Amino acid sequence: MPRTSRPGTPALLRVLNDRTALGLLLENGPMTRNELARLSGLSKPTAAEMIRRLEEAELIEVSGESSSGRGPAAVLYSVLTDRAIGVAIDVQPLGITSTVVDATGAAHPVVFEAAEEAPGERDAATDLARAIDAACAAASRDPETVTVVCVGIQGSVEPRTDDLVFTDELPGWPRHEVTETLAKALGVEVLVENDANLVAIAERREGAGVDASTFALLWMGNGLGLALDFGGTVHHGAAGGAGEIGYIGAPIDAVDYDPEARLIDDLVTTRTIERLAGRHGIEAETLADLLEAISADPARLAILDELAPRVGLVVMPALAVVDPERIILHGPIGIAFGAELAGRVEAWLAEHSRWSTPVLNPTITQTPVLHGARHVLIDAVRQALVEAVAHLPSVGDDPPE
Repeated sequence: MPRTSRPGTPALLRVLNDRTALGLLLENGPMTRNELARLSGLSKPTAAEMIRRLEEAELIEVSGESSSGRGPAAVLYSVLTDRAIGVAIDVQPLGITSTVVDATGAAHPVVFEAAEEAPGERDAATDLARAIDAACAAASRDPETVTVVCVGIQGSVEPRTDDLVFTDELPGWPRHEVTETLAKALGVEVLVENDANLVAIAERREGAGVDASTFALLWMGNGLGLALDFGGTVHHGAAGGAGEIGYIGAPIDAVDYDPEARLIDDLVTTRTIERLAGRHGIEAETLADLLEAISADPARLAILDELAPRVGLVVMPALAVVDPERIILHGPIGIAFGAELAGRVEAWLAEHSRWSTPVLNPTITQTPVLHGARHVLIDAVRQALVEAVAHLPSVGDDPPE
């Protein structure tokens, strides 16, 4: 039988020490042996042994020298990031955007792969594999080192059944055993998350939600999505459908702004923007082009005055149920109209509801879905590296403390 470590044995202490050293290097960047000893609380001889084992296992490398101005320069060690990497992927109707994510969180090139096949000929695993290869090629990384991917979609995966729910799009995607099927086809761990939820993670980590106790993020684009963040945790719901407000019936007050609206989704969609812009003679082929044209047109503020009440009606259910500390307007529409739309929505809510909730424009405006996936993957890739420490070969015991 294989020998297992018991609590307190030298083998177990060695693993714990090595994990501590690797974790400190991941969190703090390049460090010297003495710095590792000081931050870990271990002796210098033990720190030297940790470094030796991690270096022999090709988990860390010498990355430079640190000089305090007195005495010889000390060697700096940093984590090797090519042992395990992840790929962040944003799936959109017209194609897929992807980028490599390593344990340090360093920026890598973002690549867009246009959909090559007609919707009826699409295959999810083929699309994702192409995105992985493109991201790795752009970052000069080996696709064989990819251990996990995080995929943002316009929909959700039911956590209890692994079924694809709340979406009528995503051609070529399996409807059942989604993550299991894709993981087997790709040979890597697959994390599938709603795109609005990923954007909320990005805004929580480095944007408008950093210091909020709770916030709701409204994603407005080709569809609607609402992400709910409670103290740094995105609320998914029992079936993964938390925030799918587009399926709610339009409130009776909506008749004042859009008599044809039947669902909340009808109040703020591409069709809505097209109609509001069309009244001022503004037209374009795509939503992105239309938003750009509106932003450059003198009628912009008049259009925002008409749009703001519709957005206010959309966020009202979140205010009534959650009463978040703030609302963040996001997605292509929230990004395009920024603070001008946010200010109008906040004023409308204060006048037409019992809430005076601050409404903010987004901070993360470039590839926000990938930003959120990146944060998910940094944690996953770091965990994979830390777990690799347990499999390091044993060569004697650490020196006593």
